[in-house]
Amino acid sequence: MSDISSQNSTGQAMKRMAIGIVILVVATALLFLAAPDGFYPWAKAIHVIAVIAWMAGMLYLPRLFVYHVDAVKGSAQSETFKVMERRLLRGIINPAMTVTWMFGLWLAWKGFGFQGGWLHAKILAVLLLSALHGYLAGAVRKFADDRNEKPARHWRIVNEIPTLLMIVIVVLVVVKPF
Repeated sequence: MSDISSQNSTGQAMKRMAIGIVILVVATALLFLAAPDGFYPWAKAIHVIAVIAWMAGMLYLPRLFVYHVDAVKGSAQSETFKVMERRLLRGIINPAMTVTWMFGLWLAWKGFGFQGGWLHAKILAVLLLSALHGYLAGAVRKFADDRNEKPARHWRIVNEIPTLLMIVIVVLVVVKPF
């Protein structure tokens, strides 16, 4: 794929993503204005959908890195991985994390007043997931510049971290052990 067509394709993807975010914000505002008392379950649904999208990306991106490590730098395969990683990060993972945090914080405030040991532990786990998100975003930049120095084994191990954090978060939310 040429650089120009790649940039045009990426530009179109970014426009679609921006339009999607605007639609989400407008729809959310309309839901809130139409029925402020009934907004909580809608906010929870949007939060869960965003979490699923965020987790899908967080589980897939390190797996792409595992395969990207084996691609010859500058090869068509390596360039394809760069496009896939950038689009996944910018088009899915970043917006999903943003929506997750926005609605999660609102739910924590509105539903629990930021009270409860389980909630504090969950927020800590989500902060750790966000830190991993930042680490992976940095790795996307390194791969884009052909500066990755980590072996495939490293990315296989990193690939397990979101799963472990997800298990902790789900148990905290469902069981509320403390």
